[in-house]
Amino acid sequence: MLACRDLPNWFTELNRSFAEVSIRDVDAFLSLKAGQGWSRVSLATNAEALRSFFRRAEVRSWCAVGLASGIDGPRVFKQEGLPVGPSWADVERLIMTASGDQPRDIRDHAILLLFAFYALRSGEVAGLRLEDLNWEREIIVVARPKQRRAQEYPLVHSVGEAIVRYLQQVRPCCARREIFLTLKAPFRPLSAGALYHLVSSRLSELSTQIPRRGPHSLRHACAGHLMAEGLSLKETGDHLGHRSAYATRIYAKVDLAGLREVANFELGGLL
Repeated sequence: MLACRDLPNWFTELNRSFAEVSIRDVDAFLSLKAGQGWSRVSLATNAEALRSFFRRAEVRSWCAVGLASGIDGPRVFKQEGLPVGPSWADVERLIMTASGDQPRDIRDHAILLLFAFYALRSGEVAGLRLEDLNWEREIIVVARPKQRRAQEYPLVHSVGEAIVRYLQQVRPCCARREIFLTLKAPFRPLSAGALYHLVSSRLSELSTQIPRRGPHSLRHACAGHLMAEGLSLKETGDHLGHRSAYATRIYAKVDLAGLREVANFELGGLL
């Protein structure tokens, strides 16, 4: 494989001993090749070849032990070249479809903002409860069932306003603690199917050419927007609630060095 030949040559050009190679060097090398036009398939194939090469090198004590297991190429996804979610401009248009004064629009506007700004899953929006909104601290707490934990987010001003309007003008007075309820009695929490229909029907009005039209497409759109704004894979993964940075790679081309960032980030006014 080209990588097994080019990496030692590249290291020699840097006037460094091959015994000094680290996982960051391998990341930098693959990122360099990506910039030179290597496709994701080529990168993934050569990363696998490098793993095999360094396994042998470890046995011969040519490099540090454990280096091979740390080499991670980009995952290649089926139809990854297609835009899974709408563009951010289309997301803004989608939110505008719920800018009216009808009860359904007021409720849907708050829900669409949560999907778009926080990249929440259907179950996470459906499960939001009144006590998950801390107005004093200006945070929203999202339960992450897949990770068995909760995650706090700053409550973006526009999102907070939309939720307040829904609570004051539309949400029925009842004993249910879930935030978003059906508009007609018997009042009950919105199901995942209802949330899918909410997003899908409004996206269909925009005539967007995307393979998916449900809430998860907005999760993709949010992640792509964050990446376009310069956030790393680690930062984007944190925002999406991923436990592993590996799951975030579907939203980017190649940012291997970003996978190893450990600093937390502040969402601030990005959205």
